[in-house]
Amino acid sequence: MKPALLVLEDGETFEGEALGHAGSTQGEVVFNTGMTGYQEVLTDPSYHGQIVVMTYPHIGNYGVNPEDPESSEPQVSGFVIRNLPAVWSSWRASGGLEQYLADHRVVGITEVDTRRLTRHIRDKGAMRGVVSTLGEDAEALAGRARQAPSISDGDLVGAVTGTEPLVWPATGKTLYRVAAFDFGIKHNILRMLAQRGCEVAVYPARTPASEPLAAGADGVFVSNGPGDPKNVEYGVKELRALLGKTPVFGICLGHQLMALAAGLSTYKLPFGHHGANHPVMRLIDSQVEISTQNHGFAVSESAFGYDPSAGRPEAGMAAGTSLGPARLTHVNLNDQTIEGFELADQAAFSVQYHPEAGPGPHDSRYLFDWFTNLMEGGVAHG
Repeated sequence: MKPALLVLEDGETFEGEALGHAGSTQGEVVFNTGMTGYQEVLTDPSYHGQIVVMTYPHIGNYGVNPEDPESSEPQVSGFVIRNLPAVWSSWRASGGLEQYLADHRVVGITEVDTRRLTRHIRDKGAMRGVVSTLGEDAEALAGRARQAPSISDGDLVGAVTGTEPLVWPATGKTLYRVAAFDFGIKHNILRMLAQRGCEVAVYPARTPASEPLAAGADGVFVSNGPGDPKNVEYGVKELRALLGKTPVFGICLGHQLMALAAGLSTYKLPFGHHGANHPVMRLIDSQVEISTQNHGFAVSESAFGYDPSAGRPEAGMAAGTSLGPARLTHVNLNDQTIEGFELADQAAFSVQYHPEAGPGPHDSRYLFDWFTNLMEGGVAHG
């Protein structure tokens, strides 16, 4: 196979073999700890602008299929794996990963020491990198990496949101009409809502709040998406106009935007949370769920009065906000960062992780039921 290089902005170099489309690409390099679900990872719009490293060594062993993508095409800037199996096999597969990446012009690299790479990112933090299959000099690639845009430079949502509204029908009888703001929404989110009787009107990210309100939506869903939430000022503005007027459920970027709308702050994590095996505690009853996560930013803990390095926060902790108290609901058990809060006075709640679990365990899907509880006029978890 053709040689390839991955070079990070600090000059750290990883040799490998070309995978997928021939060429070069740049982006923030992050690692994903999931053992399966590589097709869902590739097509998750939240990965726009990032080169994804899979920590599980064998990627591509069950091929690809037309049912599993989370959007219309791959969204990653590049793909890094340890080993591409010589043979793929699954009754659901319609093709192999190598050809899939080539067809969608995704530049990748295989035969990389992903353990060393992951440890380097974990120790030094996520950083920009370049993958090249063109025989370029490592020092020149490091220079290109240092010149590449940061994940915090500008608004990335515009590259992944839809351009026109669309309607995703309910499965069976329509019980609720939900407006979903598309900051990079995943297909499985829409499936989860549809299975609970929600007809979902999906709106482009810059849609004014007045549209779903005028349409009489029973509730509003605020989706995941890429980049720094501080650069999505229009989303914060429209959320402020929505909160208190209709039940709201946000995830991932939507969670961060809700925090900003309430006057809380966000910050960039050292290397983020990416994978399908992250433990989260639900504080109201101390139940632990294994969650799917994909984010590089988090809601600041300072307003809630605790320090993550000092241990897990207590149930009932709340921050005073311009929209009433924000009460903690979920916390990450790996690093004690905030994973969820509710604005009870506004009939709104949000979580940092992905309850639709595409891919991942189903532990968190009850959160869609919390949303329907709110739309029924009750409390989310009552």
